[in-house]
Amino acid sequence: MKHRVTLFKNLTRGAMTEFQEKLREQHEESMHRELEALLVTADKAGAEVEKQKDFDGFKKLFHRFLQVKGPSVDWAKINRPPEDSIQPYEKIRAKGLPDNITACLNKLAVVKLNGGLGTSMGCKGPKSLISVRNENTFLDLTVQQIEHLNKTFNADVPLVLMNSFNTDEDTKKILQKYKHHRVNIHTFNQSRYPRINKESLLPIAKNMGVNGDNSEAWYPPGHGDIYASFSNSGLLKKLIAEGKEYIFVSNIDNLGATVDLFILHHLMSQPADRRCEFIMEVTDKTRADVKGGTLIQYEDHLRLLEIAQVPKAHVDEFKSVTKFKIFNTNNLWISLPAIKRLQENNNMDLEIIVNPKTLDGGLNVIQLETAVGAAIKSFKNAMGINVPRSRFLPVKTSSDLLLVMSNLYSLEAGSLTMSKKREFPTTPHVKLGSSFTKVQDFLTRFENIPDMLELDHLTVSGDVTFGKNVSLKGTVIIIANHGDRIDIPAGAMLENKIVSGNLRILDH
Repeated sequence: MKHRVTLFKNLTRGAMTEFQEKLREQHEESMHRELEALLVTADKAGAEVEKQKDFDGFKKLFHRFLQVKGPSVDWAKINRPPEDSIQPYEKIRAKGLPDNITACLNKLAVVKLNGGLGTSMGCKGPKSLISVRNENTFLDLTVQQIEHLNKTFNADVPLVLMNSFNTDEDTKKILQKYKHHRVNIHTFNQSRYPRINKESLLPIAKNMGVNGDNSEAWYPPGHGDIYASFSNSGLLKKLIAEGKEYIFVSNIDNLGATVDLFILHHLMSQPADRRCEFIMEVTDKTRADVKGGTLIQYEDHLRLLEIAQVPKAHVDEFKSVTKFKIFNTNNLWISLPAIKRLQENNNMDLEIIVNPKTLDGGLNVIQLETAVGAAIKSFKNAMGINVPRSRFLPVKTSSDLLLVMSNLYSLEAGSLTMSKKREFPTTPHVKLGSSFTKVQDFLTRFENIPDMLELDHLTVSGDVTFGKNVSLKGTVIIIANHGDRIDIPAGAMLENKIVSGNLRILDH
């Protein structure tokens, strides 16, 4: 009897697998049919060829998505990276610099990820065009940094922007203003993939257009798309032909991501047979970074582990600052010939991130994405470098914006550095309430940016404004309850204070 039950279970399992396989094939066939129908609506022959490349990439991603079952990592196989696979920055710096750093710089290109909009900060258009300091935008500061490098070392480091269909047009209009700067600027577009209905697993797009009803039908598939789109654009080939060997990749809103000459020299000084093809800059995790991806050793490879890949039962363990001490800054140094090799051999293995979204009309869709750092396991002699926190200065919110606009930082040749007048190198913890979310609202609430050199912690909630020359020290908490308003008077000095209630200053 027992034997018959086992046999029945095995038969059932076999039938289920066969059924699932059939279902997968049906989903894939339906998807291919829909994509072909969409391609017919492309307005120009050139656009059709371009979209065909995008769709080929999407088909591969969708095929892999249908194959994946459950979490992409087996928690029991996760180990801490070996000691020598993550080097302290001090050790890299101690090697010093060669006499001719220009030769190293001439083999480098800087790539900035420029696909994001400023929506989360209440701004229209590309995020890189938001003013962050002295009327300079993220893009202005990037151009200034690279121009300064090129002038100082008589080098030719080009700037490459990876745009998305959301940012390309506006960015290109702005690029005119850098024509006379000493930096060659190239752009390429990351792919445009169709959002898919969560239930039917089919595209929600009606045609190839991006306007009107179709505006929510497309998405840029995460920065892991850089490898395929960089290669498809022809720019990868062009840069290699120009003698470039490495790219330094980072998010354009990370103001700490400047070209580090010591890391560059470390890359260039490796023996040819042990050339490091991928460096990920990591930094020590604080309580604010618990969701950041971390480096692990997995099946004899360094691997990036993102929170989305962690089985639910282990999420708290993943967030622990004691077990996983570092996180990925997304500052990456990658070998160009290695990208070319991996792309040509189709060996770039990136885990799929399934990103569920609910559109304005209530429709549930999914976006299939990948992360640029996830490719670390495909490259030879990959390593991490534990860099100072100063190399991770992202501006994601108006709270971050307040920090970088303040006297905590000084600006020189496009680079922000912590002011020497601040006694502690740590960044204060700033939390501004919803009245400050949009950049426009934020700016109207400060007559000028307060002195924050001695600030440790600032929380502001409700309808609060700041007069001129306010000074904030220690821990300052300002809470205006619903219906109340607090105007911090000009010249006020608040040190370790809690301000609440109502405080109006009226002009007469």
